[in-house]
Amino acid sequence: MNFLENIKSYIKSIQDRDPAASSIVLVLLTYPCVKSIFFHRVANFIWKSNLQIIARIISQIARFLTGIEIHPAAKVGNNLFIDHGMGVVIGQTAEIGNNVTLYHGVTLGGISPSVKSKEQVGIKRHPTIGDDVIIGSGAQILGPVKIGSCARIGSNAVVTKNVNKGAVMVGVPAKNIAKKPVTNKKFSPYGLSNEK
Repeated sequence: MNFLENIKSYIKSIQDRDPAASSIVLVLLTYPCVKSIFFHRVANFIWKSNLQIIARIISQIARFLTGIEIHPAAKVGNNLFIDHGMGVVIGQTAEIGNNVTLYHGVTLGGISPSVKSKEQVGIKRHPTIGDDVIIGSGAQILGPVKIGSCARIGSNAVVTKNVNKGAVMVGVPAKNIAKKPVTNKKFSPYGLSNEK
């Protein structure tokens, strides 16, 4: 796909998940996630070019403009939709799959960065999120945990352990409440599923 087709596909993925996204122009001009992903792609390219200070400056400009902080080294897949976005933090070694939805206030963070921080340089400290995952507002995914594809993380849940594919996690600490794994990749708002 060329650049314009990628943009069109990305906008359509947002419109498929957000009924308020009534037009391409509206999404392009007013959705903070579109701006933050654009800035992240630029910052990530510059980070990989070993110009880390410039990359960090770009990510901080994006944070100022959008309220979304994505470390330039984070690996972000296709069609990440950050609904509302304010207060989202994505750490340096985070990895995000395709078609993931995050709501405002989500943290994909590390644990205890101030404890022996020099020993943590260069190691995986942040979550890996599978494809088609939905993470509710205020959820905290902490540490180098893996979240399986199609998992649903409820609002304000705190996840510090690996999550199975298709799990539905709620609470503090988060526990799986799914009677059977979610297998439907179709987006369901706020992580609700028609599967019983």
